Amino acid sequence: MAQYTLTTPLTAEETKKLKAGDTVLLNGTLYTARDAAHKRLVELIEKGEELPFEIEGSVIYFVGPTPPKPGDPIGSAGPTTSYRMDTYSPILLKHGSKGMIGKGKRSQEVKDACVKYDGIYFGATGGAGALLGKKITSSEVIAYPELGPEAVRKITVKDFPVTVINDTYGNDLYEQGRAEYEVKD
Repeated sequence: MAQYTLTTPLTAEETKKLKAGDTVLLNGTLYTARDAAHKRLVELIEKGEELPFEIEGSVIYFVGPTPPKPGDPIGSAGPTTSYRMDTYSPILLKHGSKGMIGKGKRSQEVKDACVKYDGIYFGATGGAGALLGKKITSSEVIAYPELGPEAVRKITVKDFPVTVINDTYGNDLYEQGRAEYEVKD
């Protein structure tokens, strides 16, 4: 397992270097979106309309942050469970997104889309939202403010720690980890 420092937007060349289990410090711009926002983004794609951000090379963080304390750009920003985005993630990958950040397992369709479109599913540490929030240097709502914490935000991160869960080769860290410790007869 290797360690990388990458700056968004990501390229296929960069995502193809990553393997399940690698750790990455992300820098640059991420976009936040949860299920309600994902549904709206996919509806825009289906209508042929423009998205509120440049999707090519983007990384989408599945988070609904808490309000910031005075002087902070954002509050606690821990990952949400990713399977709720499984219906939408393959479409976003097909249209140029290169990464997703969340927690928990993904469907086979998402894993297949990561292979087909050179995407990466990164895991962020659940329960560490306050610490992850400290890695966010700016935050701006760019779409769907009526969704409150689930609005689409453009956030800037510095050394945001993630682990590759699903890579462009079909590997799954959760399956690899379990297989490593299963009792063999």
